[in-house]
Amino acid sequence: MDYKIDKVKAPGRDEVELLQETFEEGKPDDNELGKWRQKLGTRDNMLKYLKTGERYWYSDDWYGSEKRKNPA
Repeated sequence: MDYKIDKVKAPGRDEVELLQETFEEGKPDDNELGKWRQKLGTRDNMLKYLKTGERYWYSDDWYGSEKRKNPA
């Protein structure tokens, strides 16, 4: 990959090299957008996925760094 490098004047210094964006442009396939059901396979996996999502948004027993001592 070729990196884009610009030379800019920095405050208090001479010119410095500034690295520009390093990502490769691309677009997802429209065929695969929104097809989460096919990726999970079985009905049990789908239900587990949905229950986990609802627990994340609507439950009081959150976990990890999102857990709060005092609810908002």
